[in-house]
Amino acid sequence: MPRNGNIDRRRFLKAAGGAAVATTVAGCQGAGSNDGGTATETTSGEETSGDTDTESGDEGGSGTLTYARGNDSGTLDPQATSSGEDAKVIQQLYDQVIEFAPGKTTLQAGLAKEFELEGTTATLTLREGATFHNGEEFTSADFEATYRRFLDEEYEYFVGADTRSYYGPYLLSVVKTVNTPDDYTVELELKEKHAPMLRNLAVFAFGMISKSAIESSDPLRKNPVGTGPFQFESWSESDGQIRLSRYADHWGTKAKVSEVVFTEITENSSRAQSLNAGSVDIIDGLDAQTTSTIENSGNAELVTTPGINVGYLAMNMARREEFRSQKVRQAFNYAVDTQALVESIYSGLAVRANQPVPENMTGYNDDLDMYDRDVEKAKSLLQEAGYGDGFEIELATFRNPRTYNPSPSSAAQLVKSNLEEVGITTSIRTMEFNAFIEYTNTGKHDACFLGWMTDNADPDNFFYALLHPGVEEIPGGQDWVSFDAENFNTLNVAAWANPDYKQLVEEAQETYDKGTRAEKYKEAAKIAHDQAPWVFLDHAKELRGVNNRVSGFTIAPISGPYLNRVSVQ
Repeated sequence: MPRNGNIDRRRFLKAAGGAAVATTVAGCQGAGSNDGGTATETTSGEETSGDTDTESGDEGGSGTLTYARGNDSGTLDPQATSSGEDAKVIQQLYDQVIEFAPGKTTLQAGLAKEFELEGTTATLTLREGATFHNGEEFTSADFEATYRRFLDEEYEYFVGADTRSYYGPYLLSVVKTVNTPDDYTVELELKEKHAPMLRNLAVFAFGMISKSAIESSDPLRKNPVGTGPFQFESWSESDGQIRLSRYADHWGTKAKVSEVVFTEITENSSRAQSLNAGSVDIIDGLDAQTTSTIENSGNAELVTTPGINVGYLAMNMARREEFRSQKVRQAFNYAVDTQALVESIYSGLAVRANQPVPENMTGYNDDLDMYDRDVEKAKSLLQEAGYGDGFEIELATFRNPRTYNPSPSSAAQLVKSNLEEVGITTSIRTMEFNAFIEYTNTGKHDACFLGWMTDNADPDNFFYALLHPGVEEIPGGQDWVSFDAENFNTLNVAAWANPDYKQLVEEAQETYDKGTRAEKYKEAAKIAHDQAPWVFLDHAKELRGVNNRVSGFTIAPISGPYLNRVSVQ
């Protein structure tokens, strides 16, 4: 989530259904130790490592770390959320069987000390001695229960079709069976080859949950039981404050502070002022103004890293007939001044985009041109499409900054001005983010600002997640699908459905050769660029404000925040 934590998600593939679960449990225990492991290289073009951070003994932890953000969490159940705000806290409470190396995109051992993907079989060797916050040891039975709660609708403790986030089907529906031959071995048999499989297991939503907690009557929303470096203490929803304490028996890198407090400060300027005053230690959700405040502060520093994200303006082809014309969509791309957007509105916090993935991602196509602003070309394309007199649209956006859109109000005003110059009358609808997500999830928008921050640093997480229609068959003669189509992917808020693109990203999912896979994504990127279901806006930096008394903070373009590594003086 994930990835300032503002990686909010829409639920999709709700109708995908649960995968079948076949479980074999033997009485013997597998061998293992609390150390690093080995791994077979995965298929995303990144190296994969079995090493992990582990510490022996317990040197204790001291101090309280306060993390300020723009919104409170909605739940602490990893399987019931698609919110980046929830993920920030969940990452502290739960571990995955495979993890992302802090601040990197490589994989490392987590609760599985060894992992490999061979053909259609993923094998995990679990580490011994890792315990949940209730003191019970993590075993393959917990993996099975966690998986079944997420995927198996016949399971007595299934999370629920209306509760489950889209992550369950998206990450795991390719799994055919789960076998647990002993307490420390898990074998996943896949329906077909699936290149992102190992990376999918590292996503926050598949944090390992205690089987006994799953089977208890305590709801996980406010009673989380994981194996993470921090354990849950309290949640004051009226104050927007969640308290976690150090878990001294954590199997890996033990927390260096005794307590973490997540606190809600809705105003960006107030968060920056609190950081400068020393009342909070780390903040996110930064715009150009708060970034400047931090840079001029003597008490804090601005920490940045290239992001793995994309910001875009989606044109809803299911709702508006005008957007079913490729020429109209291209006209919008020529009309919007993305150069001014990234330089003036975002103050250099981002670079321009022309395809679904950023330059640091496998499958990025260097041969694609930017849509440089050209008012006359935009007008000409609209004339050719039969809309020379223009038309009216509503542009939906959100209030608080996201990494991919650090100044949503100003960005919307710029786009409104640009579009009206070519004859498109634009009204702006500004909403709170949760309401906005529901609005776009159900296809009520004409056009909308949105963005994506990667879950797993795999190109599939952009190309498939955002622009594959989800449906088996595209209705003949059209390049869009309805939001109420069976299995429709509601992350695809443009409702775009191109058969050539669809085939390429499906083939790429099943391709393990990195070079071949990259070429398929480059072809898909060109189709997306030319067909233009989005106005391609930007790829943004990850930004955090960190007080000078904090040491050991690692900014992460994926996963995190890694607060167990942080010390506070």
